[in-house]
Amino acid sequence: MIVRGRLALFAALLSPAVLLSVSRPWLALAVVLVVVAVVWLVDFLLTPSPSAVTIERTLPKSVALDREGTASWVVTNGSPRSVSVTFADEFAPSLNLTTRRISLDLDSGRTATVETGLSPARRGRFEIGELVVRLDGPLGFAGRQQTRWQPEELRVFPRFPSRAEAELRLKRNRLDMGLRSARMRGGGSEFEQLRDFTVDDEFRKIDWSATARANRMIVRTYRTERNQTVINIMDNGRLMAGQVAGVPRVEHAMDAIMAVTTVAVGLGDRAGLMVFDDRIRTAVSASARSTQLSQVTNAMFDIEPELTESDYRSAFTEVLLRFSRRTMLIIHTELVEQTIGEFLLPALPLLTRSHVVVIASVQDPEVEQWATHTPTNAESAHRHAAAVASLAERKRAIVELRRTGATVIDAPPGKLAARLMDHYLDVKSKGKL
Repeated sequence: MIVRGRLALFAALLSPAVLLSVSRPWLALAVVLVVVAVVWLVDFLLTPSPSAVTIERTLPKSVALDREGTASWVVTNGSPRSVSVTFADEFAPSLNLTTRRISLDLDSGRTATVETGLSPARRGRFEIGELVVRLDGPLGFAGRQQTRWQPEELRVFPRFPSRAEAELRLKRNRLDMGLRSARMRGGGSEFEQLRDFTVDDEFRKIDWSATARANRMIVRTYRTERNQTVINIMDNGRLMAGQVAGVPRVEHAMDAIMAVTTVAVGLGDRAGLMVFDDRIRTAVSASARSTQLSQVTNAMFDIEPELTESDYRSAFTEVLLRFSRRTMLIIHTELVEQTIGEFLLPALPLLTRSHVVVIASVQDPEVEQWATHTPTNAESAHRHAAAVASLAERKRAIVELRRTGATVIDAPPGKLAARLMDHYLDVKSKGKL
């Protein structure tokens, strides 16, 4: 049962009758209260039950942080009279709905569809359950309200700002490498056939044994290997919770992971994912299916960094159990000298003996700026000294990692995904896998 503000206004309009009744003000007050109560009761009885109005919610299955989505409701008035209906859904504030409360007038038996935009500011899984429906009485004094439980889930995926770069590299390499027909003449590492020499062929591709037998110049042709494996291993420990360029480090890692997965799967290779901190959080088996990017994105979209120390040794042992064949492993982490020396370096030889290992990290431009600016006061001097020391530690960590045989890619925000894609394509073209 709802009491509308209009009822108080109506009571205020009747109040002069109480003031003018000098002899019996209590009687006048009682009459006013009775009139107000009767009017409210009549309006309440004339208000249809909210259950007579059906509301069907439609949400997108998923929406990315850098994209807008649309939520819609189909409202049907099943009551015998016109209704004034207002409803509100249980959306999290970070979804940034254009309109959070919707009101409309609907004739008997009519259906209306209403929409509102949403622009998520935070990724993750959002449970939307309660729907509150209110019908106002025809006089505007009363109303009926009902809370319904209509559970649905909305998934907000991480930003993928490198999508265009990934698709451009994929298209360019398909053309350059001839992967439209799954062939690459004169390059690659998998033997395809022998054929006659042409002026465009390199002399190093001449097969001298076949040339002697055929008494004419014969060359070997190769095709690019497919079904190679690329696994992204994302550190989800405390170091990845720090923000760079306004977002946590894991967000930069996720963008790079989606970019590498897009290119690898598009070129016929198998891509997979493992996320770990003090334990394995999630894993996606390596596959070259066209749906693999969706699988990878679904596995990590609601992952949040854990404020724990990451167990590299256990994660790397799990990798060895899963992948015995030579694999390109991209480890997304932060380059802190103490943590690298204490936890990552002792565990890294487990992988570098039999796999191609890449350590990927994103630089903090703010630290670079502090280190290069001339201090003007005591506070900026302390900040400058700390930044210089941090960068020096970072360089030492990179040197130590490279000594183990790993490749280290330390790139600014917005550049990490591109650098990783280019490195993967370089490794693939040289047949290092």
